[in-house]
Amino acid sequence: MTAYVALIRAVNVSGTGKLPKDDLKAIGEACGFDKVRTFINSGNLLFASDLAEATVQERIKERLVAYFGKPTPVFVRSAREMAEAGRQNPFSDDKPSRVMAHFIAENSAQSMIDEARDVVGERMALGPRLIYVSYGEGIGQSKLKLPAVKQGTARNMNSVAKIAELLAGME
Repeated sequence: MTAYVALIRAVNVSGTGKLPKDDLKAIGEACGFDKVRTFINSGNLLFASDLAEATVQERIKERLVAYFGKPTPVFVRSAREMAEAGRQNPFSDDKPSRVMAHFIAENSAQSMIDEARDVVGERMALGPRLIYVSYGEGIGQSKLKLPAVKQGTARNMNSVAKIAELLAGME
């Protein structure tokens, strides 16, 4: 069995996409997953399954369409991938709360960083299906525009580390 996290975009942030943790957990259980739980109230569904990543992603997306009445982006990562995302953080010299892992659907490429605009002190680096951004003074002050992550979802490195730890305990 593989431990996975489904990172759901724009849930319980700025008044959009309200999805209480209990409802999210029920979605995971309705998908037939094992060891279903959530982590904080921002769209993190942890579970175990024998199914392939693409299959679990589709099951969750179908349930979210039924819940919200519209498609919602979902990014599924295995326990190994989340642990690797934490280990590969190129900005460990910055506060973990100010470094975001922007999870995206496709493989990252240098052209994605090259498209960034309004860069003022932010540092960026590529990871596997993610882009790391160190926001230095904090994300609230940033004017950074990074088109590659517009349809992605981000978690700070504190959350990445905790999710990886929780997933490790599920395998």
